[in-house]
Amino acid sequence: MTTDVLQTRLEPTGTLFVETVTSVHHWTETLFSFTATRDQSFRFKNGEFTMIGIRLDGKPLLRAYSMVSANWEDQLEFLSIKVPDGPLTSRLQYIRPGDQIYIGRKPTGTLVVSYLLPGRTLFLFATGTGLAPFMAIIKDPETYARFDRVVLTHTCRFARELAYRDWITTELPDHEFLGEEVRAKLVYYPTVTREPAHRQGRITTFIEHGTLFRDLGRGGLDPKHDRIMICGGPDMLAELRAIAEREGFEEGSSGRPGTYVIEKAFVEK
Repeated sequence: MTTDVLQTRLEPTGTLFVETVTSVHHWTETLFSFTATRDQSFRFKNGEFTMIGIRLDGKPLLRAYSMVSANWEDQLEFLSIKVPDGPLTSRLQYIRPGDQIYIGRKPTGTLVVSYLLPGRTLFLFATGTGLAPFMAIIKDPETYARFDRVVLTHTCRFARELAYRDWITTELPDHEFLGEEVRAKLVYYPTVTREPAHRQGRITTFIEHGTLFRDLGRGGLDPKHDRIMICGGPDMLAELRAIAEREGFEEGSSGRPGTYVIEKAFVEK
């Protein structure tokens, strides 16, 4: 494929900003992230997603992507898989600094802490690029103001796909403003499924067998004190939703906060 599509000059519309790519990082042969400029009028809640894309055959080609960047950051950041025959990602994977992309003007989503009732421990369950919205949430001071403990689980096939692992474990705890809260409250719990590892297996197995809770030095899920956010592949979403509801958790929304929330809108399957 040529990069002509990505080098096309774009024009903003009533529903789309045009932003410029500022950096690209390829984590693996199937995973990459990139940053872009941010229009000063673009406002979002941490955990939300927006539509992003390119122009193809004279019209925008868009998909939903969660913001990795927090709403206080000057740039936007996104995490993406590379799908060989994906209409968007097969092209977006070749993006380079200086290329232009569309950014939707109306972010939305259900992974917002205000959609949850007050609680003590916040569980963020992610698989693959489902980590993206939780990156914004663990950079949000409100998250640490609302919860005594924040447990971020991230499950991937291979350890090399655990994007941002080093940043979460070494840089975020030393952050100038968030570091103290992060060191006191954030627990990062990665697992991998297709190679030997310190924690090998699906997060649902770690929950069902109680391993997660033993590692945390606590009992199982408790809807009285725990709150849950879920983002990942369709099988994981279904399984974790079933676990949550079996344990007595109730789904929250903007109009009716609950004890768990789940994000179903996601980038190309």
